[in-house]
Amino acid sequence: MALCVLVLAVLLVAVDATVLGLATPSISEDLKPSGTQLLWIGDIYSFVIAGLLVSMGSLGDRIGRKKLLLIGATAFGAVSVLNAYATSPEMMIVARALLGVAGATLMPSTLALIRNIFHDPKERSLAIGIWGATASAGAAVGPVVGGVLLQHFWWGSVFLINVPVMVALVLVGIKLLPESKNPVSGPWDLLSVALSLVGVIGVVYAVKEMATHGMTRGVAVAAVLGAACLYGFVRRQFSLPSPLLDMRLFKHRGFSGAVLADLLTVFGLSGLVFFLSQFLQLVQGRDTLEAGLAELPAAVGAVVTGLVAGRYARRYSVRSVVTGGLAAIGLALGALTLVHKESGYPLLGAALLVVGLGAGFSFTVTADVILSSVPKEQAGSASAVSETAYELGAALGIALLGSIVTGVYQSFTAPASVPGPVADAAHESLGGAVEAAKALDPATAQTMVGAAQDAFVDGLRLASGVGAAVLLATAAAAWFLLRGQRLQDGIEH
Repeated sequence: MALCVLVLAVLLVAVDATVLGLATPSISEDLKPSGTQLLWIGDIYSFVIAGLLVSMGSLGDRIGRKKLLLIGATAFGAVSVLNAYATSPEMMIVARALLGVAGATLMPSTLALIRNIFHDPKERSLAIGIWGATASAGAAVGPVVGGVLLQHFWWGSVFLINVPVMVALVLVGIKLLPESKNPVSGPWDLLSVALSLVGVIGVVYAVKEMATHGMTRGVAVAAVLGAACLYGFVRRQFSLPSPLLDMRLFKHRGFSGAVLADLLTVFGLSGLVFFLSQFLQLVQGRDTLEAGLAELPAAVGAVVTGLVAGRYARRYSVRSVVTGGLAAIGLALGALTLVHKESGYPLLGAALLVVGLGAGFSFTVTADVILSSVPKEQAGSASAVSETAYELGAALGIALLGSIVTGVYQSFTAPASVPGPVADAAHESLGGAVEAAKALDPATAQTMVGAAQDAFVDGLRLASGVGAAVLLATAAAAWFLLRGQRLQDGIEH
């Protein structure tokens, strides 16, 4: 029953990471964000979560994981209302950032509590499998949930759905969840918290902006600031008697390999889901519900393999299961380099299914490796590393692959008769082009939207190729990094 409560929290955070992809056209029409603002609305949630996860995981170890989970769930529900009623792009970005702060308290707490509830490694592997399947499926189910809601309500409903679920989670969690924390933890170092937050956001922002606009002075400043803060964070952890994150964990080859595989698995999954949502709606003309249902195979694949991943990793090996999962995602992304405007659903559905199967294997086993590598007193910090990889992967997937799509898209040529302001609006995003075309005569509108759609598909193909290369290279690296890595079998006492 406690596991059910924890899985519910994970489901909501994972759904929230991708549900916005389907609502993007509606938000574009209502709030009229620029292309850059639209990307920030899409990825600031993941950026903030990634920057705060280590800090929040360490805080849970200190004050109690149950307490932090319940506080975070309450805040998540309250801030969801603010997201639903945002009236400007700037307000939406701030609201998504605050939702990320609340989300950062939930994810490491859930995995750390699983580490402390299940003492039999085989039972824990199954529990992590259920948790991992829910996280992967939540990311893929987000568009389905969004499709159902957007079919009947306005875009703010994708956030309001969080409120009753979080209320139920808090009320049931108070009764069912056991409290656990590190009895010998030291103080919570606020300087380390600030360094990790600024470092992660600075580096990812620089990557996103450089891919879109090239190396500008602002990008260089953000990159240097972010790298300096991360360097300072690492140095400070070695000097603290009770660090937020024990950096010595990364000297373990299996631990580092699992973290890398974790990050790149979600990189492929989230980037694919975010941009296929727009492709299905704005290029192929599907309604929101149909587009959401079209992405369901990824959820099915993730659930199926997530539940059996631990068993297969024990029967064969950790590295074969993780490497196979990463390679499957890479090959599926490679298949999407063949996509075009009239592509039939079998190609898209098969690619999504294979991505889900690969993610379920890779993500679940890597989470198990990371969590079982540390004493249970450090479960919060280890969980935070796993979750940081997850959220950073989601943010980078949207930022890097999204920047490639945006860069190629903005190169399309609007018809000469289109007024300058209308052409500028069309170049901001594909949703903006569809909206701007309403001010033109039908023939010109059709020509401009067709050119915009062609450019978007070209960008999607290029981004899929880059993603495929990254995932296949990671699969090769994981084969060597996870050599000899095994999951535990003996019962802990």
